Order: sequence, then C-alpha cells, then structure tokens
Amino acid sequence: MLNLAMGPNPLWMLEDLAQDLDLRPGMRILDLGSGKGATSVFLAREFGARVVAADLWIAPEDAAAVFADAGVGDQVEAVRAEAHALPFKEESFDAIVSVDAFEYFGTGDNYLPYLIRFLRPGGQLAMATPAMTRDVRELGAIPSHIKDVVGWEAIAWHTAEWWRFQWAITELVEVTSARLQQDAWQDWLLWAQACAEHQPDGQSANQPVIDMLTADGGEFLSFALVTARKN
Repeated sequence: MLNLAMGPNPLWMLEDLAQDLDLRPGMRILDLGSGKGATSVFLAREFGARVVAADLWIAPEDAAAVFADAGVGDQVEAVRAEAHALPFKEESFDAIVSVDAFEYFGTGDNYLPYLIRFLRPGGQLAMATPAMTRDVRELGAIPSHIKDVVGWEAIAWHTAEWWRFQWAITELVEVTSARLQQDAWQDWLLWAQACAEHQPDGQSANQPVIDMLTADGGEFLSFALVTARKN
C-alpha cells in the first residue's frame, strides 16, 4: 500500500464507504481519480466488479501493471482521463466511486449534473473526500495550523452536510448517506506516520501533515463519505 500511496490509505476509506453501497458482481464501476490503482483492485477483488480506472496523472500502462500484478488485469481497464472531459458513453456505469480525489474537481455547482450523465438510472455515486467539521466559510478563515500546511486547498474541504445539500438540491439524485468517517483524523495520522517511517524522504514529506493532525486533534479535520442514487 505504501508503494501505491498518493494520500491517506484509500482502502480504509473505501471499505467504510462501501458499507453505504450495494455493489454486486458484474457491475461496471468507474473509479474516478483512481491514482496508482489500489481502489480499483479492491473493487474488482472484493465485489467482482468490472472496473474502469480513470486518472489524469497516472499513465495507463503503469496502472495496468499494478492490475496485472494483483491478478485483476482482466477485470480492470486503465484510462487516462480528465474529470471534466470523460471519454465514456452516457449511462454506461452502474456505479461511480471516487476516493480522495473529488475535492480537486467536484466542488463546482455544475459538476454533479455533468457526472451523473454517465450513470444508468438508479446507478450509485459514492465519494470520500477530505472534510472539515465546520465549513471554512462559517469559520471565516482557514485555521492557521491547517493553512500552514495546505494553504487555500482547505476551502474545498467541506462538511458532510455541505455535500448532502450540494447534491440533494439538484433533485437529480437521492442522497443515501452523508457522514464523517469515524476517527478519520486518527487513521490519517497513523498513515502519515507509516509513510514517514517507511518511504524514502518520508520524514520530511510527512512531518508537516503529522504536525497538522496532531495540533488539530480531530477538532476540524476529517473525511466525508457521501453516497447517492441517480433519480
């Protein structure tokens, strides 16, 4: 997992998120922002799904090698794609899942209506994303211990209830769950500590995150897990 890391352990989030979904063998799932492929392997292995792993930054051939090594090369297709220009037919997926990526492309008011075009009627949408226990706009500023590490990016780390409203107000989906992951900051901290210990140059890269999470102590930082069905 450390070799596939592009953020906090995605399988801890996906395993929790999957409890709010009904994923079954043979479903066609889009893993949006799939990174180096750990979540796509999980979806293929745990649920017997056919997965399209879409990411802008990871070369498809590199992801395909991960899938082959994991024994799911025949179930997972790697595609390079930008989230606002997806190269798929409309209504071609039973589910769309995004883990620790939605904050980079999905906060715009017009993104959900665009994305669900690719879901079949009744299809499921699910994402896990960094979150705040109180919205930055409510606080009036990004808390200093967070701003020092991530800067302006924290304005995209909304509360679970912000996401519930953002999706539900469209009336295009029924939001089936919107919650903060229990003890998410502690999982995030444990992961950062593991990366600091075992990755090359891990200490310098991860110590600021460790300091941020330790200072926060769960007051503001979490992950939001949100699921919905297309109407």
